[in-house]
Amino acid sequence: MVNLSDPEAFEEKPPSAQPVSTLQDNPLAPPLDHGKDAWLFLAACFVMEALVWGFAFTYGVFQDYYSTLPIFQNSNSIAIIGTCAMGIMYLDLPIIFTLYRQYPTLQRTGCALGVLLMCLSLGLSSLSTTVPHLILTQGIFYAIGGSIAYSPCILLMEDWFDQRKGLAFGVMWAGTGLGGAILPLVMQRLLDLYGFRITLRAFAITLFVLTAPLVYFVKPRTPIPNPTPRGGVSLPNLRFLFSPTFLLFQAFNTIEALGYFLPSLYLPTYARAIGGASGTLEALTVILLNVASVAGCVCMGAIIDHLDVTTCILISATGSTIGVFLLWGFSVSLPPLFIFAVVYGLFAGSYTSTWPGVMRDVVKNESSADSSIVFACLAAGRGIGNTVSGPLSEALLTGMPWTGKVGYGYGSGYGTLIIFTGVTGVLGGGSYLVRRMGWL
Repeated sequence: MVNLSDPEAFEEKPPSAQPVSTLQDNPLAPPLDHGKDAWLFLAACFVMEALVWGFAFTYGVFQDYYSTLPIFQNSNSIAIIGTCAMGIMYLDLPIIFTLYRQYPTLQRTGCALGVLLMCLSLGLSSLSTTVPHLILTQGIFYAIGGSIAYSPCILLMEDWFDQRKGLAFGVMWAGTGLGGAILPLVMQRLLDLYGFRITLRAFAITLFVLTAPLVYFVKPRTPIPNPTPRGGVSLPNLRFLFSPTFLLFQAFNTIEALGYFLPSLYLPTYARAIGGASGTLEALTVILLNVASVAGCVCMGAIIDHLDVTTCILISATGSTIGVFLLWGFSVSLPPLFIFAVVYGLFAGSYTSTWPGVMRDVVKNESSADSSIVFACLAAGRGIGNTVSGPLSEALLTGMPWTGKVGYGYGSGYGTLIIFTGVTGVLGGGSYLVRRMGWL
């Protein structure tokens, strides 16, 4: 198994260059990179990813529906539900990763408890009568349960895959795109027919039925020995947090996240505002964005090993910024808005696929860093941006500024949101300039 804390672990090596003990450290264990057990583990991770993250990325459909209900429509905090659901799942990963590293034998149990917490939170959210109730249940509790259930999939992946690790992660992360393509249509249909209460209860039951059996397959390849009691939680080496390399990458990563999630939250509402779109067409904006993001992640993953990470970040930032200012900003009908959803998903959706390059640079400059913790901290930075973007977007839309005062989408009432999303996209690519100035 490759040690991700070692900078050499990021270099391509032929199978013959790998130590025998690394590739097959236990002759009685299932094989690495192939075999029934490895593929069942990957399939379980794929479905877990599709359901856990797919539902969170479907929140734009719920937000549009909640804004039409008399009991919720006067609230200015509806967007916070979605940003909590996604943001906290990023934000709490350093804590959960640390606990799972400290108590590795609890990963399987934790996965099961996370599934139960997600289902319970959705059941409770169906009883909500106020937006704060939804924030607490569909937002916060769901996110905590989701990250507890999902984290073992990441931490155990390198135990099952070595030579095909990139492929394995790509397959798992593709689950978000599948969930993001299917769930918006399903949720929109259920909301239209039965309302949010029955929809949330139905998905809670479905989530339990589909994910509970998967817990059996989310397991280590080799038995994990019981940890030696240490009298407390042993914190990982966090010295890299103060390195200029990490701090600069994290700053741009967080800024980009402030605007990244806003289109997925507001595109359905925007589609209804400019074109009187039906529920299906509103959901289609989110579907196109999510599907395109899968293609973007795959393409970025293919080039991140061959180009400088700041060049890859620049490609992502440039494409998404052009899409925001020229496509979303000038969209006054549905066809160009659909094109924007594809372009934005393709470029902005690939931003996190540059993280392996960031991790490589951080570990290269701080060899004591554990790459899984670097990943978790990058995710936390994205979570901060996501969580802040909810109330910030509500403030930007207060009074629907610029309505009728400027043209095209900028005068639709969403102009400030469009500008903010574009500006954060530009600043998110700042690492390219910093590298050229010799600061990175």
